[in-house]
Amino acid sequence: MAFEKIKHALGFRAEQKALTLTDAEALTLFGVLPTSSGVTIGPGSAMRVPAVACAVGLISETIGALPVKLYERASKATLTDHDAYRLVHDEANEWTSAAELRRNLTLDALLYGAGHAQVIRLADGSPYELHRLEPGKVQREYEPDGEPFYLATTDSGQARLSFRDVLRIDAMGGTSPITLGREAIALALSFETHIGSLFANGGRPSGVIKATKILDVDAKKKLAASWFNTHGGTRSGGTAVLDEGMDYLPLSTTLADAQFAENRLEQIREIARIFRVPPTMLFELSRGTWSNTEEMARQFMQITLKPWLTAWSWAYARCLLTPAERAAAYFEAVTDDLLTTDTAARATAYGQYRSMGAMTANEVRSGLNLPPKSGGETLENPYITTAKEKTSEPEA
Repeated sequence: MAFEKIKHALGFRAEQKALTLTDAEALTLFGVLPTSSGVTIGPGSAMRVPAVACAVGLISETIGALPVKLYERASKATLTDHDAYRLVHDEANEWTSAAELRRNLTLDALLYGAGHAQVIRLADGSPYELHRLEPGKVQREYEPDGEPFYLATTDSGQARLSFRDVLRIDAMGGTSPITLGREAIALALSFETHIGSLFANGGRPSGVIKATKILDVDAKKKLAASWFNTHGGTRSGGTAVLDEGMDYLPLSTTLADAQFAENRLEQIREIARIFRVPPTMLFELSRGTWSNTEEMARQFMQITLKPWLTAWSWAYARCLLTPAERAAAYFEAVTDDLLTTDTAARATAYGQYRSMGAMTANEVRSGLNLPPKSGGETLENPYITTAKEKTSEPEA
C-alpha cells in the first residue's frame, strides 16, 4: 500500500508523465521543502523564526486556553453529566488536560498539516479517554465509497481505526501554513542569518585593501586571512598597521541604505498573512495605533480563531456524540474573555435590538450563552413603561 501511495504521488499514471526523484515536486515526499533562497524549511527550522513561533504559539495556546462546553440546543443548558463533557472541559486522560490536548493538536495542525487523537471507548461504546497520536504515524485512507479510515502506527504494529474513533484537526486545506509560506519563512530566516553574521564581524561591512604593487594569488590569500584574524569579529575596532603603502578602504553600504530594517518588517507581515494573524498580534507595531490594535484583536477572534474553533466543535461532535445526540446537543468554546474589549459595543447593540423589538430577552441571553428565563419570549420594549388599563368608575 505504501509503494502504491508513492507511485500515486510521483505520478505513475497511464495518462500522465511520471515524475522522477530529482523533480522538485517529489522532494516533498521525504519532508524536504526547497526554497528559492536555498534554505530548507521544516517545522524545526521554521520555529527558529520569532514571528513564526509567535504566531504558532498564539493560535495554539489561545485555542487551548478557551474552555469548551457541551450545550443542549433547546434550553442552552450545560450538559455536565454527559461523558463527553469531562473530555472537552476537564481532562482528556489521566495525564493530559483537555486544554493541553487542544493546544497540542492545534500545534500539530499548524506545523504538520493535521493533528490526531484516538478515542478510547468503554465496552458500551461511550467515550472514556482521548490519546494524542504523533504526527507522521497516522495515515488517512478512503473506502471505495469515500468513507475515510485511518492507519495508525503503534508499538504493536499498524492499526486500522474508524473515522469515528479518530479526532482530526486539519489546517486550511490539510496543508500546514509552514508548507504554504515556506518561501517567506525562508527569506525571514535568511535575514536573521545575514544580520547575525554581520554583527559577528563587528556590525561593519567588508572593505578593500589597496596595494601599490601587484600581489600574487598566495599573497592576497594570506593578506586577507591575516586581516580577518586580527580585525574580524570581536577583534574589530583595533588599530591596523599596513605595510608597503597599503590602504584599507571600507565599503559605504549600510543597513539603512539597503532598507534592511524595512525588509525584515515586511517579512513579519508576510508571516502574519500566512497564519491570518493581525500584524500587531505579532508585535509588529510600526502601523499600530490604540484604535486599530483593539480592532485587530477583534479580527483575531473572527478571522483567525473562529475557523479553528468551528473545526474543533465538529471534530468533538463527530467522535464523542451519536447522531441522535448531535441533533440535541452541540459543543462550543466560551470566547467571552476574548471579547472583553468589545463588551460595551455588544451591550449597546443588544440594547438597541431589544428596544426596537428585533430580539427577545431570551435571544439576547442565548447570544451570551445563558439559559432562557421565564417570560423572556416577548418583544416588548423593556425601556418603556406602559400605563395600566383604567378601571371602570363605580356608578353613582
